[in-house]
Amino acid sequence: MAGRKKTRISPELQWITLGGLVILIFGWWVWASQFGSPDHVVSVTMPVLSDQARQGREVFESNCAQCHGPEAGGTPQGPPLIHKIYEPNHHADAAFLLAVQRGVRQHHWSFGNMPPQPQVGRAGATAIISYIREVQRANGVY
Repeated sequence: MAGRKKTRISPELQWITLGGLVILIFGWWVWASQFGSPDHVVSVTMPVLSDQARQGREVFESNCAQCHGPEAGGTPQGPPLIHKIYEPNHHADAAFLLAVQRGVRQHHWSFGNMPPQPQVGRAGATAIISYIREVQRANGVY
């Protein structure tokens, strides 16, 4: 140990490391404040629905509410669809249609994979999308 040379980290590298850590913590904080925790359940304000959205609500309640909640606010089994993650510019209507037809691999939440819902059909999925979008708009998700 007597001949061992001490390595010093330059002050510039120390500041860069500290800055990177601050940016990482800030980024995590922003993400957490926008998307919440994996078991996040939201309170939903229900608007007056159009005819198509009312039909979509019926199909949703029969096929989706068990996991996503009766008003799509989420449950311990499934994520809320009335959430910033599912706004139209992040998950377009086609993404919802494909989710119904093909299912979805877990990616935003830790609820597990969503299986396909073939019994819903294209018309039912389209009505569900109308329902979800109208409720999203009423709750500031657009």
